[in-house]
Amino acid sequence: MNDDAPRMRITVVTSYFPTSARSYNGTSAVQTLRQLARHADIQVICPRPVYPRAKWLSPPGFEPDDLTYRASEFHTTYFGYPAIAILTRPFNGLTCLAKLMPLVRSSRPDVILNYWLYPDGYSAVRAGRRLNVPVVVGVIGSDLRTRNDPITKYLVRRTVLTADAVITVSEDLRRLVLIQGASPGKVVTILNGCDREVFHPGDRAEARRAFKVAESDEVILYAGSLIESKGLPELMAAFIQLAGTRAAARLVIVGKGHYAPAIEKQIAAAGLEHRLLMAGYQSSAAVSQWMRAADVLCLPSYSEGCPNVVLEALASGRPVVATRVGGIPELVNPACGLLVPPRDAVSLRTALDRALSTRWDTELIVRNSTRDWGQVADETLAVCRRVAGRS
Repeated sequence: MNDDAPRMRITVVTSYFPTSARSYNGTSAVQTLRQLARHADIQVICPRPVYPRAKWLSPPGFEPDDLTYRASEFHTTYFGYPAIAILTRPFNGLTCLAKLMPLVRSSRPDVILNYWLYPDGYSAVRAGRRLNVPVVVGVIGSDLRTRNDPITKYLVRRTVLTADAVITVSEDLRRLVLIQGASPGKVVTILNGCDREVFHPGDRAEARRAFKVAESDEVILYAGSLIESKGLPELMAAFIQLAGTRAAARLVIVGKGHYAPAIEKQIAAAGLEHRLLMAGYQSSAAVSQWMRAADVLCLPSYSEGCPNVVLEALASGRPVVATRVGGIPELVNPACGLLVPPRDAVSLRTALDRALSTRWDTELIVRNSTRDWGQVADETLAVCRRVAGRS
C-alpha cells in the first residue's frame, strides 16, 4: 500500500458495529476499520432502530441501545430512528435516511462504506446519490440471505444494483449478488482475515491446565451466538449420541444467546451435565485459549458468509467440523476439517467422531488460514479508491 497517497475521508454507515447492548457486535467490520485507519480518516455512523416499550411491538430478544455509547476507538455517532417490528420494515430505509443525511453531509466523505444492506446500505446509497458521493456496500451473509419478505428483498436488490461497488466476504455471496443482476465488474470478493497476534498455535497442555481440562478429555468447542440457526439443535443431538460411544468427549460452549436454556435442558435430560461447560461470552484472548485447549471446533450453521471463528480455529491449528453452507467450503478442505450437510445430526455425529479419531497436522492446518486484517483493509481501500477515482 502506498503510504504517500492522499488520505481518504471514509464515512462508514453500519449497524454491524459494537453497541451498548452488544459490545461484541461487528467484529469483522471493527477489525477491518482498525487497519483501514492507517491509510484513511474514518468516521462511523451507526443507525439503530428505536422500538416502542411494548414488547409485542419489538423483535424477540431486542435490547434497547444507549445512543450515547462511545466504546469504539473511532469517531462514532449513534442515532435512532423509530420502528415497529415487521410493520415498518418497508419504510425503515427512508426513515433512517432522513436522520442519516445531515450526518453524512457534515462528514464530507470521499467515499461512503457500508456493512449491512438494509436498511443501512439502502439509506447509505440514497444519501450518496443525493450528495454525489460514491458508495461501497459490504455483504456479510445474513443481510442478503435472510430477508424473505418481497418488499425487503426488492429493497436489498435495489441497494446492490445502485451501489458503486459491492464487496462480498465469499465467492458464494458474490454469486448470489450477481444473480440479483449486479454487474460482475463492480462485485469484489474480499475474504475475512484473522488477528494472528491473538489466534495462533500454542501449548495445548498449558491451555488445558488454565481451564482445568484433563489431558485425556476430547474437547469439542463451539464459539458463537447461541441461536438455533447456528445449528445448535443438531449439535446437541450429535453430542448426546457421541457421548454414548466416546467416554472422554466433552462439549464446551462459548457465547451467549436465547438458546442457552434449551442447551442445558437437553443435556440435563440426557444426564450429561458433567460433560458440558457453558463458558458464556469470552474475550478474544480467552477464545484463543479455548482454541488451543480444544481438539476440534464445530460450527453446524444453517447459513454463513465467511465465519471468523473458522478462520480463528485454523490459525490456531485446530481442525474444523462444519456444515457445507455459504463460504465455509472456501475455507475448509480435507487437510483441515470435515464438512457435513446442514440440519443433519447423524452426519454431524459421524464427522465429530472421525475428527476426534484423526491425527491432524497442525502446521498444515495453519497454512490454510494465512490472511490477516491488514490484507482485508488494503483490498477494501483499493475498492474505495477505485470508485472515488471514477466519481
